Order: sequence, then C-alpha cells, then structure tokens
Amino acid sequence: MVALDLLGRRWALRILWELHQAPAGFRELQRRCERMSASVLTTRLEELQASRLVAQEDGGYHLTELGAELVAVLLPLNAWSKRWAEADISTAK
Repeated sequence: MVALDLLGRRWALRILWELHQAPAGFRELQRRCERMSASVLTTRLEELQASRLVAQEDGGYHLTELGAELVAVLLPLNAWSKRWAEADISTAK
C-alpha cells in the first residue's frame, strides 16, 4: 500500500517515466513534465529519492536500479492501457 500511495501522488509516475527515457537536471525535468511547479517537482523528487527510486548525481537525476526495476514492472501496464484506450475508442463508434 505504501508503494501505491507513493505512485499515486500527482506527477510521481510522470517523473519516473521521464527519467526512464533519460536522466535530466531539475529544469529539464520540469520542462519535460509540462512545466509543473518547482515546489511540486522538488517535493516529488525528495519523496522518490527517500524511497530509493531516484538518485541525484552531478546536478542531474536518474533512476536507481530499484527505480528501473519498477518502471520495467509498469511497462506491461502501459501496453495494456494503450490497448484499453484503443478498445474504448473502437466501441464508442
């Protein structure tokens, strides 16, 4: 339940997804996340670092091994959600 609580927080999954694509500094990550507020990004990064999913080195953020494992587990959910969205669109016609 703790993991679901963390991942359910606004922007948490988006941050993980963006860092899965490539490491990023604070401003780059903020830009990739559609310019979310600096305070929210700071809070989420602190939470994700405290949870050992994200680390900061040389001014940039990246997924830890644990964070990368989490994203790997979520990839099938991403694939399923795309199929679900397509099915929803095709049945709406």
